[in-house]
Amino acid sequence: MYTTLLFAHSIIRWFVLISLVYTIYRSYIGHSAKRSFSKTDDAVRHWTATIAHVQLVVGFTLYIQSPIVKYFWASPKETTASLNGSFFGWMHILCMLIAIVVITIGSAKAKRKSTDVDKFKTLLIWFSFALFIILMAIPWPFLPFANRPYIRPF
Repeated sequence: MYTTLLFAHSIIRWFVLISLVYTIYRSYIGHSAKRSFSKTDDAVRHWTATIAHVQLVVGFTLYIQSPIVKYFWASPKETTASLNGSFFGWMHILCMLIAIVVITIGSAKAKRKSTDVDKFKTLLIWFSFALFIILMAIPWPFLPFANRPYIRPF
């Protein structure tokens, strides 16, 4: 089950990133061109938040089962000294949780705005901020302390 969760978490990451970038792009175009906020724009907002929440649930489940995290909580003083242990023990999950909260707040605020320009602007700001946090907290292959492949093999 752990391997399946790793694979799912690795794949869903790309859906989260693509949907966030797509929503930010649509928001930027909509805001700058002063377009009307269509049903498609609302669906994109909704599905981006939904995909992010699915990733969060998979991530929490993976966190509970992770041997790295279990070791971190068993001996936090030892693993805090290593960046890999700290990254997966608390940095990654905390940053991702904050990013999902930012996405949720941004989505809810945009949904309740009265003008279309405000809806686009709200999505643009909140989702861009969430994307920044997510990009900083992903264990990219080029990071020396917590490198993981772009897609985990099954």
